[in-house]
Amino acid sequence: MTSTPTTREGSLEAPTRHAVDWRSPEFYDEKSLFAELERVFDICHGCRRCFSLCNAFPTLFDAIDEGNTGELDGVARDVFWDVVDHCYLCDMCYMSKCPYVPPHEWNVDFPHLMLRAKAKRFRDEGASLPDRILADTDRVGSLAGIPVVAEVVNAVNRSKPGRALLEKTLGVAADAPVPEYHSRSARKRLASHQSGAVPTAINGTQGRVVLFTTCYGNRNRPDICEDLMAVFEHNGIRVALAGVERCCGMAKLELGDLDAVAAAKDVNVPELARLVREGWDIVAPVPSCTLMFKQELPLLFPEDEDVALVARAFFDPFEYLFLRHKGDALKTEFSSELGKISYQVPCHLRVQNIGLKTRDVLALVPGTEVDVIERCSGHDGTYGVKSKYRAASLKIAKPVMRRVEEAGADHFVSDCPMAADQVAGGVDGVTGGHPISLLRQAYGI
Repeated sequence: MTSTPTTREGSLEAPTRHAVDWRSPEFYDEKSLFAELERVFDICHGCRRCFSLCNAFPTLFDAIDEGNTGELDGVARDVFWDVVDHCYLCDMCYMSKCPYVPPHEWNVDFPHLMLRAKAKRFRDEGASLPDRILADTDRVGSLAGIPVVAEVVNAVNRSKPGRALLEKTLGVAADAPVPEYHSRSARKRLASHQSGAVPTAINGTQGRVVLFTTCYGNRNRPDICEDLMAVFEHNGIRVALAGVERCCGMAKLELGDLDAVAAAKDVNVPELARLVREGWDIVAPVPSCTLMFKQELPLLFPEDEDVALVARAFFDPFEYLFLRHKGDALKTEFSSELGKISYQVPCHLRVQNIGLKTRDVLALVPGTEVDVIERCSGHDGTYGVKSKYRAASLKIAKPVMRRVEEAGADHFVSDCPMAADQVAGGVDGVTGGHPISLLRQAYGI
């Protein structure tokens, strides 16, 4: 068992994230990887502050407690991979729980260690066909978005026999929420739109944004993109689309397919960087995609100046609106109250460290109360829909479902539409929504 330092003094400094050296041979060296897994797992075992986050930590701690020695040396290496599988790279342990992250001398970065293990396994073994299909959001969306195909796919996904087939072939749990596909995607709906807004730079924002629609916003929830454009333009913010857009790469990152992440970056970043140089900011309606550009890509490609440029110009939509509000450029005349809102804050938004800007903007609406729920939905992309992780996913989501049920609010929303559907699916009579849609409703536009 790898020894660890005897002191356990936490650092009072802000966490410092190191770049991921994923192109180096040592990154994929099995002996080096397992030495680091043993070192970090032993530290986690001695601390256990993250027991209530994802299922990776209970999997590790239970294996240690049930082992012959009660220590990490009594855990079989196969269990290490179970821990890796249950980590969906939400970063919450790094950003909110672990006292040993850099600049602490122990230099613990649990999510990036899990990413390293996923990348090692993907390079050695590849991924199963179901996992590859679920992570290939561009291809699945393109095929399922063909008009006749979309109707068939949606009909199959709504039927019990169809869901049983989906579970058998792709391992998608029969009770997991699956998205509807739209042949009229967001990019098709908004392509011919001509914005009449006159951009004004205020409080670090340029007043004109490129809407990165995301795979989910484009094919599955185009209404969210339409609502975002309506709200922004109502507030004098010009909105346009990039000339080309591919998946941000988050699904491939969670699979450990870093070459595919690089390929997506090579399509998206040059176009977005060009637009930033022309004076545009960027927003996306899904926090995971915003996080990908703001944090993950800069850590994977620290030498790429265009990646850094795009990261600086990328905003969460409500972060952007609140900055405009601080500069007295957000309209606060609303046509209707929103009542009580149960609001689940997605993990991929929390780790951006921008505060509760969605709550702050919604709270500007008179007659509105926002009940904030800072707990994980347990969904996280493909994790929550897979049969083998479905029970763990629902266990993680249960506290959120309970809060929503007890609140009896007029609305339930999450910035992540997948999280909203996951939670709403466990509460009778509740439908998940997006806060930007509620804001449009309040404006009456």
